[in-house]
Amino acid sequence: MPNYDDLFTGQTTQQEEKPFDKTVWAARKQAEREGVYAMIDSYVQDMGKEGGLFQAYLDVQARFDLYSVSNAILIAAQCPEATKLADFDSWKASGVYVRHGADAITILEPGKEYQRDDGSVGVSYNVRKVFDISQTRASQRPAPATVRDERLLLKALMNNAPCRFAISNELPESVNVAYHPQEHTVYVRQGLDASTIFRGLAQELARAHMDRDGIACDSPDFTAYSVSYMLCKRNGVSVEGFSFERLPESYAGMDARALRAEAGVMRDVAGSISADMNRLFAAQEKAQKNRDNAAR
Repeated sequence: MPNYDDLFTGQTTQQEEKPFDKTVWAARKQAEREGVYAMIDSYVQDMGKEGGLFQAYLDVQARFDLYSVSNAILIAAQCPEATKLADFDSWKASGVYVRHGADAITILEPGKEYQRDDGSVGVSYNVRKVFDISQTRASQRPAPATVRDERLLLKALMNNAPCRFAISNELPESVNVAYHPQEHTVYVRQGLDASTIFRGLAQELARAHMDRDGIACDSPDFTAYSVSYMLCKRNGVSVEGFSFERLPESYAGMDARALRAEAGVMRDVAGSISADMNRLFAAQEKAQKNRDNAAR
């Protein structure tokens, strides 16, 4: 029965709001996180058997170099062509609106620290919903990667390297660049074009970094190959000739955690080399700016 007093007052009787139930909320958040973890494990298991999926992950990690392996995997699983991500409110604050009906991309962000039963400190993760710029009404797209001089790219790649470099005409016929760990030296065949040198140097530098830092992984050759691929993608160097049709046989039998660890080595080594490159780029840009200012 309606409350007839409401007809005269113009007010409506509102249903009493249910009190906030923290237990229900926590259970819902936990279920949401578990769904995300399941998505990660599912993609990892598949990418250990399918080269196309592994390459898609590397493409995402190359574009989003600061993202964790897990988040790069989540992006590859949901929107492998993503180039720029932000949540709904961030897009709105910048005057960009998400298209109606766009499916959010789920990633993870670190939350509060907590103490485990064994006394160690862990970090809880929260689910975050983001959208790629392609899902918005933005008229502009991310600017293309900076095109740098080939010599500068090679100079940056060798910046602060954990090894020496030498020209050699004594490498095996099918080998253009090779790292010799006993000598801590990368040998390069004379007369190669810049793209071939970059691809080879990046791969052998990855070996040198793993050697210096004592990094162990299941398949060092494939890890170095993947690092080279990511560095080429990140710096606008041709990736012609790369193929991921054949993955290490061991990957197919790995559990998700072990395979994420392998991908983590690739990410970290590529990140270390990129950091050295970026330091040289920044120094070059600063020097050029000073020259320009002095000429005015």
